[in-house]
Amino acid sequence: MKGIVLVGATILALTSAAHAQYGYGSNSRSHSVSPYVNSHGTYVPGSHATNPNSTQSDNYTTRGNVNPYTGEIGTRTPRY
Repeated sequence: MKGIVLVGATILALTSAAHAQYGYGSNSRSHSVSPYVNSHGTYVPGSHATNPNSTQSDNYTTRGNVNPYTGEIGTRTPRY
C-alpha cells in the first residue's frame, strides 16, 4: 500500500513540474472565456486566454509556446 502511495505522489510531483514548465515564457496569468452564440447562431465553446499585456510573445498561440490547457504548440509569429 505504501508503495502505491509513493508511486502516486511521485507521478503527481513530476506532472506538476512539467505543467509549470509549459510555454517557454508563456504568460502564467490567464482567464476563462465564457461560451456564447455568435450572430450567425453558431455555438462557440468556452476557452482560456492569456491576460492582455504589451507583448504577443507570451500568448499561447505564439511560436515556441505551449497551451497548458490543450497541449497545442503555438504556431503564430508575433506582430510586435
